[in-house]
Parts: sequence; C-alpha cells; structure tokens
Amino acid sequence: MKRESFGSRLGFILVSAGCAIGIGNVWKFPYICGEYGGAAFILIYLCFLVILGIPVLVSEFAVGRGSHVSVAKCFDRLAPEGTCWKPLKYIGIIGCYMLMMFYTTVGGWMLYYCFKSLRGAFVGADTEAVAGAFSNMMGDAPTMILWMVIVCVIGFIVCFMGLQNGIEKITKVMMSALLIIMLVLAVHSVMMDGAGEGIKFYLIPDFQKIRDAGLGNVIFAALSQSFFTLSIGIGAMLIFGSYLDKSRSLTGEAVSITVLDTFVALTAGFIIIPACFSYGIQPDAGPSLIFITLPNIFAKMSGGALWGSLFFLFLSFAAISTIIAVFENLIAFNMELFGWNRKKSVLVCAILVILLSLPCVLGFNVWSGIQPLGEGSTIMDLEDFIVSNNLLPLGSLGYLLFCTRKNGWGWDNFIAEANAGAGMKFPKSLRGYVAYGIPAIVIVIYLKGYYDKFVGMGTGVLAGWMIVALALLGFVFYCAFGTRKRKR
Repeated sequence: MKRESFGSRLGFILVSAGCAIGIGNVWKFPYICGEYGGAAFILIYLCFLVILGIPVLVSEFAVGRGSHVSVAKCFDRLAPEGTCWKPLKYIGIIGCYMLMMFYTTVGGWMLYYCFKSLRGAFVGADTEAVAGAFSNMMGDAPTMILWMVIVCVIGFIVCFMGLQNGIEKITKVMMSALLIIMLVLAVHSVMMDGAGEGIKFYLIPDFQKIRDAGLGNVIFAALSQSFFTLSIGIGAMLIFGSYLDKSRSLTGEAVSITVLDTFVALTAGFIIIPACFSYGIQPDAGPSLIFITLPNIFAKMSGGALWGSLFFLFLSFAAISTIIAVFENLIAFNMELFGWNRKKSVLVCAILVILLSLPCVLGFNVWSGIQPLGEGSTIMDLEDFIVSNNLLPLGSLGYLLFCTRKNGWGWDNFIAEANAGAGMKFPKSLRGYVAYGIPAIVIVIYLKGYYDKFVGMGTGVLAGWMIVALALLGFVFYCAFGTRKRKR
C-alpha cells in the first residue's frame, strides 16, 4: 500500500504538537513552576528542553522518517542483520496501548465536565456540591464508561477518515481553537481582581523556594518535566516522522513543536494560577485542581458557565488531540504487521481499546479495592507508572543508543536523515553527548523515579522494585549490545 503523507508542514507541526500537548501541561506544569521558584524554575526547565528533550525528539523523528514505518516495523527495517534491536519495538507497541488504557478515561472526564459546564451545572453551587460532583462521577461506572466510549468513537472516526482528510484537517481546527481559547482564558484570568499576586507567584523568581525545596530537587523536577512533556519514547511521535518528506530538516521541526508545547504549558499557568489567587485559593496539583478547585472558582465567577465551558473545551481538545495521534499509531501497527486496510484496523482497534480501557474506569468504583501500588493507589496509577516511569524513559534510551551505536542505525545515518532538507541542522559535534551524556541522564531519571516512588514503602519493597527497574534496563542494554548468529 502507498504510504500516506502530510499535506502541509503546518499539519505535521500541529498534529505532532497535539500529541505532545496533554493534560500534564495543564495540571502539573503550573503547580511545579510556582512550587519551585517561578521564573527561575522556568529558566532551568527551558534549558533542559533544549539539551535533553529536543535531541531525543529529533532521534525519534529521524528513525520514523528513515524507515517510513511505525515503531512496529522501524527496527526491523533499519537494524543491521545479526543484532538484537528488533525487540525494542514492543516498548512502543505496549506503551501506546497502555497509554490509551487510561488516557481515554481522562479524556472522557474532560468531555463530561465540558457538557456539565455548558448545562450550567456548577453555577451557584457551593464547595461541597462541586467536590461531590467529582466523587459522584468517579463512583458512577456507567457514566464513566459512556464518556470514555464517546471519546474513543470520536478519535477513531477521525482516524478512519485518513491522515490528510481526517487527522491533519481535524487537528488543525482543534489546535487552532485550543490556542485561541487559551489566549482568551488567560487574558480574562490576568484581568481579575487580585490576579497580580498570582502572576508574581508564577513568574517572579523566588530563590528562597529553591533553597527550601533543595536545588537538587528543583533541578531534577525541571529535568523530569522537560523529558516527559514531549511524549517521547514510545514511538507516538515517530510515526509522524514516517509521514514526513525530506524538504525540511528535523531539528527545526522539533524546535517548533517544543516551542508550541511550552507555550501551552506556560499559558495554562496564566489561566489557572491568577484565577486561584483572585479567589484566595492556593493552587494544587492533580485532578483536584481541575475538577474541584477550578469549578469552584467558575461557580463564583460572573459568567462562570461560559468560562467553565471554554476551559473544559480547551482541555477536551488537548486530550482528544493526543488520543487521535496515538490511535493513529495503533492503527498503523495492524496495517504494517498484518497487512490490514485502514477500515479493518480502525474497527479492531476501536473494540480493543474500549475493552482495554474498562479496568481503568472500574478501578475507581467496582474494582476500587485493587490498589496495586500501595494503599490509596488505583489501576490508573499502575498504568500511568508503567508508561511514565518505565516505557517513556526506556524507549528514549533505546532510540538514543540505536542512533549512535555502530551496530545500530549509526551516527552517520542519523545525522544524514536529521539534516536532510532546509532548516536548522543538528550539530555533528554532539555525538559524544548524544551517545553517552543523554543516556546517562535518562538512566538517572529512570532509577530516581523508582526510588522516589517506593522509598517510603520500606526497604524490602524498595529493593524488590529496584530489581524490577534494573531488569527492564537490562532488556534495553541486551537489545543494544546483544548479537545473534547470522543465518547461513
């Protein structure tokens, strides 16, 4: 079958940015930015985006464009005979499915709250009523399933329409609308009474907070956020490189996508933090900020139904753009591995994703007694841990090694692919840093993530999980350094 391609450069940038831009940009970045010193944290974060995030993103795009296939087949096509790179594809395949097992549920929450806001459900509601609405939703399995299915159906319908007529065209509209809505919300938020204190909290460097939190913790928080914000490591971005022609160099495109992703994260802070300060509420991290704190603010705000609806519409676009992008990966897996056409692949993937998403939904109600990562954890926490703390860093490490090792694709092939076309070039002089420096940073992020997750659960639990971490790391090194007997 003829390989599809993007109709325009803008389409590639917006679709790729739509994949990177997600809920984490909204409920995590503004909080940790304020928590770790505001503008000082932003500066550290931007530095790490440049020296860590962009090189890994370029590597992933290069493997995609060089192979013209998804992660399911890229190593099969590019890896030299007699090497063990091919099993790395399972990090991407499992990662994309695992991400959709919980992200579709979160997307359903956003769409449901957009619907509730349009109906004026929070207008005049008191704090207990708003908090109760979120608790009621989590305990209502049929409602959660319904909105999860609606999100899945929307995503797969767009993918069914094809790359140019569906994904590219719809994502252009959604991303344009998302950016416009964000700007409107940000302007409204900073104009509210008392918003000035929130802007100071967000943007003025507070070095005392850095000292209080510890410089090492602040640097690691910025390092981790810069790494995870671009959704690199599971091949979700790779496939869009495979649809790209060679008219533009990949470094310039990666920078454009990173700038757009960062703009959304920074603007989300201007929406959320001034509004919280205007109503005397300390911004908090996680779902409670989105589904309890902010609806409480909208309930008290003049025109709250309108502003709440716009806010959750923006969040819905952010979630659905990511879902559509990853769905395209799942569809491509079947088309490449089994030779199916798009119609059959969409149908099978739609059924499979809906079924695989049910454990996450039920983990908040029917199966709430299952707490896989300790007391208070949910099935969603486990799925998120597998993706965020394991597959993203391990997959990124795999791409870096593959693009720099002689027994892999190799530095010369990577540079030739990355620098093909007009635009910003990837510096050839960075070979040592990309081959050894960034992998070392990724390994530190990966192991420290395990340590931070389990250090409070006792020495035995920590030791057991660290063994798991080292075993998974060993799998990547086996793929990178192992050899197989050549067939005669």
